[in-house]
Amino acid sequence: MSHAGTIKQFVIEEFLPDITPQELADDHDLLSDGVIDSLGVLKLIAWVEDRFELPIGDTDLDPDNFRSVAAIDAFIAGARRPEVAGG
Repeated sequence: MSHAGTIKQFVIEEFLPDITPQELADDHDLLSDGVIDSLGVLKLIAWVEDRFELPIGDTDLDPDNFRSVAAIDAFIAGARRPEVAGG
């Protein structure tokens, strides 16, 4: 299940209040364009943890995981995948 709409709404409310969801492409690079700075990334990470009840560990802190709406959505989907049981 995609969460792109929810993510996009948060990004717009917090960082881009003057644009509409239709104006923000899912693959728009939020970091390179300066939409989100280092403090913004921390705010975004805290929101993802809270909103999706998803603990984010040190190994998940790769900026590429939070570079765009699509990247954040893919990160959430990957983190929510059930672990494969096995030995």
